[in-house]
Amino acid sequence: MAATDTPADLQQELLRRARARAAARPATPAPARERATGPAPLTHAQRRMWLMERLGQSSAQYSVPFATRLTGPFDPDALSTALTELVRRHEILRTRYGRDGDEPYQEPLPAPAAIAVPVVDAPDDGARLLTEEARRPFDLAEGTVPRALVLRHGPRDHTVLLTFHHIAIDGGSLETVAEELAALYAAAVDGRPPALPEPPQYADFARREHTDAARLEDGLAHWMRSLDGATAPRLPRPAVLPADVSEHPAATRTAALGENVLPALRELGRQRRATVFTVGLAAAFAALHRLTGEADLVIGCAATHREGPAMRGLVGLCVNTLPVRVDLSGDPGFATVVERVRDALLAAQQHREVPFDLILERLGSAARGDDGTGLVRVTSDVMGEPTALPLPGLEARAVEVTVGEAKFDLTFGLFDTDAPASLVQYGRAALDEETGRALAESFAELLTAVAADPELPLSALPGNPAEPVTDGRHPAEVRLLAHPEVAEAHVPDPAGGPLLAYAVLRRTGGPSPVQLRTHLRGVLGRELVPAAVTLLDAMPRTADGSVDAAKLPSAPIPAAPRSPHLDAVTEALTGLLGQRPGPEEDFFALGGHSLAAVQLAERLRSALTLPLVGLDIMQTRTPRAIAELLDARAAERASAVAASATASAAASARPRRVREGTVLVTGGTGGVGAFVLRELAAQGRPVLALARPESAHLVGGEGVEVIEGDLTDLDGLRAAVEGADAVIHAACTFTRPEVDVAAMEAMVAAWRGGPFVFVSSVDAYGRPQAAQVAEESSAQAPLSSYGQAKLDCERLLLSAAGTGGRGGASAVRSPIVWGAHDRLRDQLRWGATGLLYQAALAGHPIGLPAAGAGGHDWYGAPWVHAAALARAVVSCLDAPVHGVANAVSGHVAWSDLTAELVTLLGSGSTVTFEDEVHRDLDHRWHYRADRLARALRPAPGEDLHSVLAAMIEPMSR
Repeated sequence: MAATDTPADLQQELLRRARARAAARPATPAPARERATGPAPLTHAQRRMWLMERLGQSSAQYSVPFATRLTGPFDPDALSTALTELVRRHEILRTRYGRDGDEPYQEPLPAPAAIAVPVVDAPDDGARLLTEEARRPFDLAEGTVPRALVLRHGPRDHTVLLTFHHIAIDGGSLETVAEELAALYAAAVDGRPPALPEPPQYADFARREHTDAARLEDGLAHWMRSLDGATAPRLPRPAVLPADVSEHPAATRTAALGENVLPALRELGRQRRATVFTVGLAAAFAALHRLTGEADLVIGCAATHREGPAMRGLVGLCVNTLPVRVDLSGDPGFATVVERVRDALLAAQQHREVPFDLILERLGSAARGDDGTGLVRVTSDVMGEPTALPLPGLEARAVEVTVGEAKFDLTFGLFDTDAPASLVQYGRAALDEETGRALAESFAELLTAVAADPELPLSALPGNPAEPVTDGRHPAEVRLLAHPEVAEAHVPDPAGGPLLAYAVLRRTGGPSPVQLRTHLRGVLGRELVPAAVTLLDAMPRTADGSVDAAKLPSAPIPAAPRSPHLDAVTEALTGLLGQRPGPEEDFFALGGHSLAAVQLAERLRSALTLPLVGLDIMQTRTPRAIAELLDARAAERASAVAASATASAAASARPRRVREGTVLVTGGTGGVGAFVLRELAAQGRPVLALARPESAHLVGGEGVEVIEGDLTDLDGLRAAVEGADAVIHAACTFTRPEVDVAAMEAMVAAWRGGPFVFVSSVDAYGRPQAAQVAEESSAQAPLSSYGQAKLDCERLLLSAAGTGGRGGASAVRSPIVWGAHDRLRDQLRWGATGLLYQAALAGHPIGLPAAGAGGHDWYGAPWVHAAALARAVVSCLDAPVHGVANAVSGHVAWSDLTAELVTLLGSGSTVTFEDEVHRDLDHRWHYRADRLARALRPAPGEDLHSVLAAMIEPMSR
């Protein structure tokens, strides 16, 4: 464009480019007639909410309450019928969220037969009941079917509350929900079937977003350029969090606006070719500038992914956050600010298809503040009349239900309604009450002022920066003095050395230096946090009362004692991020992100058996800080153990007393062991379950006592065997045969009576010459190391059986085990059948050995349902086989298994038969299973197709 172009010319050019871009963008394709089924990936917006739950931030902030006061003849049964049909129509309203490895997925649940609509009498407005119901959390793993509650104020006066989870719905969806529920309610009242077309499904939109990710690269490049160097605004956070912040985390303040304010703002927008939304956003930028004193600011606003007829009537989370960056330098007049905001907003809207969470991921640590929060902490919006549920024959009025939580640190709002008003909502951990109250008042005054005079410069607008008065003192000193437990504080000029702080507490037993420094990290920028806080009995003073710097401890900061958990944290980070961090390196600067924080927390929680969530990682951020947090939690656990030591000492000194007939089960958390425990519980047998410390909490139930240990703890294994009347050994390392054999040696040495059942493998047969393999056939070379270890363990067990008072022994050789258990699903995906599964999952061509290839007529594998294997194993307690028995439910040809996988996965794989035999498919033996045939008879649902479907359905593509 020419240098002489006017702002109006610029606006017209931007609009022309926007239209051209929209015309060039391919229309959203109509949904295919044959939809993909089964699990789908999460959209980026859904992924953020799922991550918040995994990070330990699950709360009511993502509840979406939708309440309406209804006057007239209301029929709760008709609403139940309508709501049930609504949930049937829209899969997203009956979707659960799981995880396959590190990746989350969503899958629809069966439509419920009926959704209850409870009716509760409420003589008053029932505000407390509505809030309590809206705050009740959802469990994403169980599903997000909306909840209904009706308050009956009188015979013809009711309030209907529907509560949704935001992962399944947004504001645009509520309009569709309200319209459809009204039509479905009318049909239910009239006793006729509803006449609504089948709607588009959100899972299809999620799949399209996932597969079309490559087209976002140009948009991402734009955002990288426009947000380069941007930082979140630094809000004047409270020196000390309110005591009730966990119960009331947010505050909302509104102020009425004069009747001329909105018309004047609308006229200003018309003159500057801007909407009232843009003018409201400009006012938010002006107010934020007055609050923080910053000129380079980012505010988020909501956009939508709903485009084209294919998205019409779609219920789901289609909202996207646009980070709008504006330069307010030079003390411009407000009308000029409107123009700057207009141009920045238009440029942002041209790239609104790029999910904000993808932008954050690409920006990395540059988009995160010192506390790990993202770039957009402040948002702005213009609200119209709220949506009500327009049930026919009833007068409807929307009811506001607050959950008391804020999705962002600060939100500016403008009500464009019959009663215009301004809104300021803030997290009470972001602003203190005085600052929040003053900001709400000044925002209303600012809107009134610019409506009267749009040319007012920013410096003349209402509102003053809410920076604390420092009188030249360091911000850390000001924050320490504001702490209720600190009587005196001083932070001297570092003069080229480390920044140090000194404090005197009001009482003995107050916060520790580490706690005070952690507090400062939460309210100050990283560069303002002292390297250490030193506690003094008294602050040294000179004769005039000033701090005597010469008498302050001046020695170098002593090296902090090395955390016993630092190595574990460093190794876990190295394995996760692919680079070895230093003790003070930042998690986000190393390439960490929200999902990586979840993964790191889970690894450390499993390895150290200490409580840790992803949010802890994001807040502590450095290996040293994470390790110190783990140190503190280990100390808390040790303290709790010590507190109960006296009471448990006597019990610990006595030998273990277990119920008669107790069965020791190893591997209770594994795919086989879990089903064995179920079978034993069904028979009412007392169980002693051995489990690794990090997974011991997964084992339990009536009659089950859990003891911690694993195959490397030989003393623990011996003690466990000695305390039981029977043993079922189902644990296995799979990859460390020396550990498996040593564990069996220790268990056999401690075995003194009762039956012993060992879950072995058909791999112990090796590779026989004959295609038919009888039970107890001799092993044929070559044997895999896994098969050899199983054979060695069998020999140890069977040679000891019946000696020294020992009971009978059974070695139950199992083939591939299938069942609805995560460990077994992993074997399906990555084990012996992984070659076929992964190829079918990706839609790749699959080559199978042809009949006659290599001189063999059949290729396939034996299999057993985990429940049938468990029945067979448990049956050996009462009737030992005194040798080897096979546990085989049937045999499946690779061609039949492949056909099942292709069908269940909805795969486009083509299958060919070849003379070459892949080594993973070179299996051609049938195994007889005579001794345990009765126990192995399949129960309903244990056929091949059913068990494969049960294993595949929960998996994400």
